[in-house]
Amino acid sequence: MSRLRVFRDTDGSEPVRVTSQHAEIARELGAAGVRFEQWEASKPVTPGASQDEVIAAYRSDIDRLMREEGYKTVDVVSLNPDNPDRAAFRVKFLNEHTHAEDEVRFFVAGRGLFTLHIGERVFEVLCERGDLIGVPDGTRHWFDMSEEPYFVAIRLFNNPAGWVAQFTGDDIAQRFPRLEAASNSTEFVS
Repeated sequence: MSRLRVFRDTDGSEPVRVTSQHAEIARELGAAGVRFEQWEASKPVTPGASQDEVIAAYRSDIDRLMREEGYKTVDVVSLNPDNPDRAAFRVKFLNEHTHAEDEVRFFVAGRGLFTLHIGERVFEVLCERGDLIGVPDGTRHWFDMSEEPYFVAIRLFNNPAGWVAQFTGDDIAQRFPRLEAASNSTEFVS
């Protein structure tokens, strides 16, 4: 279940707001300038589906965002708990950083934890299957996929080079919760 927890940026131990209601999450994040939507597949997506099959299942929503926001490229990224490089991938995203373009991710399967540092608040967003998050360019954030990552995500970009981060050097991410490994993260159907 998707979840939003909001913290003061000085205290990662006690959230000031928690909700699992999608409409409330979208409203709260929208007020901070962050897009949060739920998408439905136009046809079933099965484990092992190709990038083209995954994109085809969500083509109408992808095309809508590309028209609305001017995104130029789309791809699919996936990571499983048995990936030998999973620890290195996790570390890469755990420090606070920004991007010169929006970071847009739609979770076809699995889950991930986006944590956004906006003003004096930290918004921790647990994204799961069916969730799209659009983090505006310049927003301080970090991402955790857990020690046993499992996700399949569609990514949209303005920059054909893809994911390019500028790290802030702030250690704030170390003071906030991490994503715990899921007990059953094999569900894929949409």
